[in-house]
Amino acid sequence: MSLWFSASAVAPQLAVAWGLSLEQAAWLTTAVQLGFVVGALASAALTLSDLVQPRYLFAGSALVGAAATVLLGTVVQSPTVALGLRFLTGVALAGVYPPGMKLVAGWFREERGLAIGTLIGALTVGSALPHLLRAVGGIDQPRLVLVGAAALATVGAVVVLRVRPGPYQSPAAPFDPAAVRRILRDPPTLLANTGYFGHMWELYAVWTWLPVFLTLSYDASSHPLATPRAAALTAFGAIAIGGVGALVAGRAADIWGRTTVTAVSLVVSGLASLLVGLVFGASPLVVVPFVLGWGFVIVADSAQFSAAVSELADSSYLGTALTLQTAFGFLLTVVSIQLTPIVASLVGWQWAFAPLALGPAVGTLAMWRLRRHPGAAKLAGGRG
Repeated sequence: MSLWFSASAVAPQLAVAWGLSLEQAAWLTTAVQLGFVVGALASAALTLSDLVQPRYLFAGSALVGAAATVLLGTVVQSPTVALGLRFLTGVALAGVYPPGMKLVAGWFREERGLAIGTLIGALTVGSALPHLLRAVGGIDQPRLVLVGAAALATVGAVVVLRVRPGPYQSPAAPFDPAAVRRILRDPPTLLANTGYFGHMWELYAVWTWLPVFLTLSYDASSHPLATPRAAALTAFGAIAIGGVGALVAGRAADIWGRTTVTAVSLVVSGLASLLVGLVFGASPLVVVPFVLGWGFVIVADSAQFSAAVSELADSSYLGTALTLQTAFGFLLTVVSIQLTPIVASLVGWQWAFAPLALGPAVGTLAMWRLRRHPGAAKLAGGRG
């Protein structure tokens, strides 16, 4: 998953090299989101995640994404070609994330929330790694970050081939286009997906633009620790700590219920979107704890929406259900990612994240309604 933000982490350097504005550079991330949506929708329409063994789909897709990223880091000098490669990377990642969730779900019936939470924790840390690569040696070396991310993805492709199908993984299902319609019309699954959509409205816009927010915030601070390298390290920490949040929330959701944990996480992260402007330009001693806390909760609920769908949807087409969920969720992120710099141009980066709180508000309402639905009895031992 280090491929996801590999170009975003070095977007300022690429923007200077190619003469792009900050808004234009945002397409380096948006292209990945769009590619993911196209890949996921195609996979769902063909029920690919339920026709092909997840480990093979995962490994092959990771290698395709790695190859596209190597080309971006070593050969490409045109922003147009770069966007095409980023789109291809997104298509490839649609063959990594949902099959990975299905692979993990096949090994766990009890404690599935913790299991998928562990996977989302890995996704989170992987998404943060390009910022760490940049901080430790790639502040002005975009090639190092891009090639390094591709190398990590290649290791992941090799490792996943050693993961056997679990005892609870459903067998390959026949091609059935009607499965998509059944999944979309199931009320409890729809509510779980709506919660996920509200979560996604906030998450990827924050992950994309928080490094810019931190850079500008540190520039506005007179504190000696407020340096560009510190901003990159803070961005890495704020994203990576979400891996811990996903683990903690996974354990909590298995005990207290998915709707409770997701609602709490949504409320806290939504409030952080509204209040983060208060720490803009402050000392890193103030900014760092705030964004670390925000990073902890903002992705903590993510795995539980997927775990909920794995418990609510038809098990024969679980891969398709998870792929549909992520496809529509990532389509929504395209809007919020592009909207954030527009808001920043109007009100300043200090308050650019405030509109993102709308997503957590909608998601919290969906979780409240799911908790009251009879279908919630299927969740985490009947605890809703």
